[in-house]
Amino acid sequence: MSPHAGAEREERDTVSLSPQLQRSSFQELPGWQEDKGISAALDAFSRSARRVRVKPYRSGALGLRLEAFGEAFDRAAGIAGPVSDAQARMFFEQFFVPYCVMPEAGARSLVTGYYEPVAEASLVRTDEYLQPLYRQPDDLMEIEDPASLPGWDPSFRFGRKTADGFEQYFDRGEIDRGALEGRGLELCWLKDRVDTFFIHVQGAARLKLADGSHMRVTYAAKTGHPFTGIGRVLADMGEIPLAEVTMQSIRRWLAEHPERMDEVLWQNRSYIFFRETEPGDPALGPVAAAKVQLTPGRSIAVDRLLHTFGTPLFISSPGLEPVFGEPFQRLMIAQDTGSAILGAARADLFIGTGQAAGEIAGVIKHDAAFFVLVPRSLAGES
Repeated sequence: MSPHAGAEREERDTVSLSPQLQRSSFQELPGWQEDKGISAALDAFSRSARRVRVKPYRSGALGLRLEAFGEAFDRAAGIAGPVSDAQARMFFEQFFVPYCVMPEAGARSLVTGYYEPVAEASLVRTDEYLQPLYRQPDDLMEIEDPASLPGWDPSFRFGRKTADGFEQYFDRGEIDRGALEGRGLELCWLKDRVDTFFIHVQGAARLKLADGSHMRVTYAAKTGHPFTGIGRVLADMGEIPLAEVTMQSIRRWLAEHPERMDEVLWQNRSYIFFRETEPGDPALGPVAAAKVQLTPGRSIAVDRLLHTFGTPLFISSPGLEPVFGEPFQRLMIAQDTGSAILGAARADLFIGTGQAAGEIAGVIKHDAAFFVLVPRSLAGES
């Protein structure tokens, strides 16, 4: 620890970090110097830095308090114009110290992938467009303190407001069977039920409307039911070997067994509601949970209860080299979350928009090493 007037305060800050974080160094990060395109990570970090000025993010339980990012955010928010990879690397080395992220007991350090689908849509229902994307219903409420409700399952953070209190919201099967019909909640209509389901899984989409215009939709709310991956369901049913479960293999199975679609899809009781967003920069992804557009190949979804949005994480996954054609050793920025992303050493990589991105995202399920970049004040350094 550097001997200066703030040493005692910094020691207290260091204690606040989770024991799952073990101090490392930039020299120990595999491929840190070889990360091509790290300037894109600084661009993503800068977007979060500017967003924080509008509305601060909540700090996660790993101990990376948002206020500790203040100096780095201020500097990043003021960057004007492009920077080189060398300049970006120097920026992160100046303001941060790497810590290895240890997974929970019995858990894997795991990365998966997601993307922004592109689909055809209509603003009105027709014989061709029958699958709705719904807006958030006005009786669906987030519950700030579930434990305070007698008899309520505290894992449900959303519920249906009634005159007598809260009750669990309709699940996927009930909504598919018409529980929300007649309420004018349809944002738009899609052609294909499987496409619609995977838009729910991805949490966003870019839609081509029948009149030639485009719209972007993103996550607005969820029913609160736990997410159940139907790949695991199909594996448990003996339909697809677990090692062969990908988005592509799931789609093939559903196409070959349309009569069993309800049986499988309804086992994922979680249901997502959407809102329209501004188109934004077409080179970037949708606006996600951190309220900034995602950067393809540089934004990740993390466990929101543990991580603080805007945090840089360096991820090394040797098994991804065949997927990307080069070693996957990249600095990423935490800018999204998801129901299935649980644990400190767990991330979903945002790949991009469209079918090609989906082909890559659908096969990613690989072990990885995680290093979180901790602001120097929290690491006991000036």
